[in-house]
Amino acid sequence: MKYLLTLAIAALVASISAQDFYQMDAVQTIEVTFAESNWDQLMDAAYAADAGYILAQSVTINGVTMDSVGVKYKGNSSYRSSQVKNPWHIELDTYKDHAYDGYTDIKLANGNKDPSLIRDVLAYQVVRQYMEAPLANFANLYVNGELIGLYANTESVSKKFMNSRFGSKNNTRFKCSPPEGAGPQARNLPRLVHLGPDSTDYYDAYELKSDAGWQELIDLCDTLANHTADIEQILDVDRALWMLAFNNTIVNLDSYIGAFAQNYYLYRSDQGQFMPIVWDLNESFGGFSMTGTSSLNSTTAKQQMTHLLHENNDDYPLVQQLLAIPTYKRMYLAHMKTIVEENFDNGAYYDVAESLQVVIDEAVQADGNKFYTYANFLTSLDSDLTAGRDRIPGIASLMEGRAAYLLGLPDFSNAEPSIDDITLSDDVPSVGDVINITAAATEASTVMLSYRSTQGTAPFTTVEMFDDGAHGDGAAGDGVYGVELPISSDKVDYYIYAENDDIGLFSPRRAAHEYYTITATAITSTTGVVINEFMASNDATIADQDGEFDDWIELYNNDSIAVDLSGYYLTDDGTDLTQWTFPSGTIIESGDYLIIWADDDTDQAGLHATFKLSGSGESVILSGPDSMTIDAVDYPEQTTDVSYARIPNGTGDFQAAAPTFDDNNDNRADCTAAGGDADSDGVCADVDCDDNDASIGAMMAPGSACDDGDASTQNDVVLADGCTCEGTPTMLSNVVINEFMASNDVTVADQDGDFDDWIELYNNDDVEVDLSGYFFSDDADEVTKWEFPVGTSIAAGGYLIVWADEDLDQEGLHADFKLSGGGESVVLSTSDTTVIDALDYPEQNADISYGRFPNGTGDFQTMTPTFNAENTMSTAVADVVVRQEDVIVYPNPAIDYVTIEALSAETTDKTITVQDITGAVVHRGTLATRTTINTSNWPSGLYIVRVKGVSIKLFVL
Repeated sequence: MKYLLTLAIAALVASISAQDFYQMDAVQTIEVTFAESNWDQLMDAAYAADAGYILAQSVTINGVTMDSVGVKYKGNSSYRSSQVKNPWHIELDTYKDHAYDGYTDIKLANGNKDPSLIRDVLAYQVVRQYMEAPLANFANLYVNGELIGLYANTESVSKKFMNSRFGSKNNTRFKCSPPEGAGPQARNLPRLVHLGPDSTDYYDAYELKSDAGWQELIDLCDTLANHTADIEQILDVDRALWMLAFNNTIVNLDSYIGAFAQNYYLYRSDQGQFMPIVWDLNESFGGFSMTGTSSLNSTTAKQQMTHLLHENNDDYPLVQQLLAIPTYKRMYLAHMKTIVEENFDNGAYYDVAESLQVVIDEAVQADGNKFYTYANFLTSLDSDLTAGRDRIPGIASLMEGRAAYLLGLPDFSNAEPSIDDITLSDDVPSVGDVINITAAATEASTVMLSYRSTQGTAPFTTVEMFDDGAHGDGAAGDGVYGVELPISSDKVDYYIYAENDDIGLFSPRRAAHEYYTITATAITSTTGVVINEFMASNDATIADQDGEFDDWIELYNNDSIAVDLSGYYLTDDGTDLTQWTFPSGTIIESGDYLIIWADDDTDQAGLHATFKLSGSGESVILSGPDSMTIDAVDYPEQTTDVSYARIPNGTGDFQAAAPTFDDNNDNRADCTAAGGDADSDGVCADVDCDDNDASIGAMMAPGSACDDGDASTQNDVVLADGCTCEGTPTMLSNVVINEFMASNDVTVADQDGDFDDWIELYNNDDVEVDLSGYFFSDDADEVTKWEFPVGTSIAAGGYLIVWADEDLDQEGLHADFKLSGGGESVVLSTSDTTVIDALDYPEQNADISYGRFPNGTGDFQTMTPTFNAENTMSTAVADVVVRQEDVIVYPNPAIDYVTIEALSAETTDKTITVQDITGAVVHRGTLATRTTINTSNWPSGLYIVRVKGVSIKLFVL
């Protein structure tokens, strides 16, 4: 039995995370460099236009420099165009695949309404003890060499966060804050109120961060309102209760329980439960005063805020509906009491707070843009601050009084249950055993055991424990409760909960975030498990859970007992037997199958090995923890969508066969009546055309109808050899890659305001073409990178834009790759990977496209971009960038004027030309050291500045 112990507070401050970027005892250094001196104006303009990220020349983190990074201002009430220290969002991989310490998104909060500057970091430290929540620490931000100030550096609640905490990343995800910002202007708030079946009624309150999910959110709200008895099927109630208890305890009213019911995320697990995640804690510890029904305008009012806030308020159904269920209410009270006693009644939070202020003291003194004085910072733990409209309690002056107030209430001072002497009837059971768990409990009317055999985010199953003498619990009525527990896995997690009429108690107290673990023995066999079948060229046979047609390997257990593969290895390289390790808890039952995807993509949920199989032939090797080989096969060149399998199943030799994924290899067609199966590929034929092709059987009459498996052909018939099936190309060959941009800084933005790479298709035909199931890629060796969604079509003579931005969370057509400005490939292919159009392109220039001229038929050349329109004007390569750094154009975006400045003698006295997006010349002259042009009468749009023979620049008006 294993108890997941909690780190002591002192150790927590020093080693909160294995990731150095979020260690709490050091201030990170982040340096942003812009090519433009008016970077703040550009950032403000992008924020005002909701234009997304702008390009920073580089970002350096703790001495590590990354070029071409996306940055933008963020925030709602914490942002002001008039202030220097605004909150930032830095996205390292907007333009290039950068990451620092494994992180790509950096969220920096500016300390608005927090004289202590530690509220974010301290509050996250508290809540992480009870539920998954972001890491947080501090960072100094510099821009173009100037210190902007000290920030709270908080881990982004992104796909990477979901994958690291919950083992998946592509499920439904919502940011529960109004997209337009909370406040009096908000027409709707993310209170989880059921507004009916129309998803548009929810758009103003929630921000969808996944490809789909509105119906799932509606289902959650409907269940909460109308089917509360079923709520655990769609909501992780325990996490929700921890979130509510945490927010109430520390008086965090800029949250679900406050006036705007915001600042949390919802992510739906693989098991179908929405899991809440807290966010934005800068106004915690009483920094915000509005409850939604009143304003708490004094420290005393906040200390004595009711612990059951909104219990009877139908505007807050997450509180009202959950606390209306007696057991949930008692669990909520138990969680709140745990938070108070473990952090505030014992003063542990104060030790952490003082340690954090020591860490940042020097940085606070150096911060010339902070919102409060250094003296305010020094007194912020113990003293309240009243400055203008701000009434911010000292953290300790609030929490000492609040802890005393809460623990003095009858709900917390009444006798609580006790849980002691937890005992297993067998401390080291075997998988398949049934054991008894017993526990002594006092002051309890009900005792329950919650357990799970699947690790990670799987929900717990709850069963009642009994003191009746019939469940291994000793004598009836002796205060010892027992229950039988089946051991179906090598690890079983569990916790115990007891309650009386007043309050509940968990053991361990932080359940279900923490729990006890039983480690069971699974008898391991070195002979029973074999490599049973695999496919090294999977184009269309079967897809993994993310819809990808990847290589796969199937194991089979010939033994009569379950086998624990924890710590065993799989590889395709005989010189590296430990290439991929089976995760702890990987069990293959007797007579069962286990699939491993050989796709080199360990970010995906499930078993995904760190290698791919070669279709031209190599090895597959299964070995034990001691690196002794269990099973191995050397295989020859493989045929697409034909597997290589043991026949008979589990024991026979390997041969090409029709795939029987996750099933018995003998379960193929009975060919006795048809004269046999000439090549044992599952196709009945006594004469076979191709011994390696499972789709072709006996010879057929030439001219017979057939299916060549190519969606881009039609009129498929058997040729004169009686074997080959071939069709004629369909109209799709008339769809071409027409234009693309691999370095889009300011040319055109997608629907979310992001200036991303884009690819334009054009249909030369006179009929509409359905692109459903076809593929786009930037890699000729992997043409199925991104699949066009079902229903995608391109009209006759029409254009179709695909954003190559690797951002599948956005609406519309967004491919899961980015184009390289340094040159690579663009490939359009059919569902069977037949290439329709492709090109290899050279290095590209910022905001200059590469397109066919004449439109739809000509060769590719550099050109002035004609996004989603006819290609009308080419641009000579000689005119494109020589040295962009020799010229700057500002302000950008322009307002009533634009200035073009020469930065070197080579650009002075050169001819300058300004063109609009159609190529029309709107200004021509000679560039002095600095030339200012009146643009007040020019229409809005993209303009191109050419300095002959030297440079090209673009600006937006």
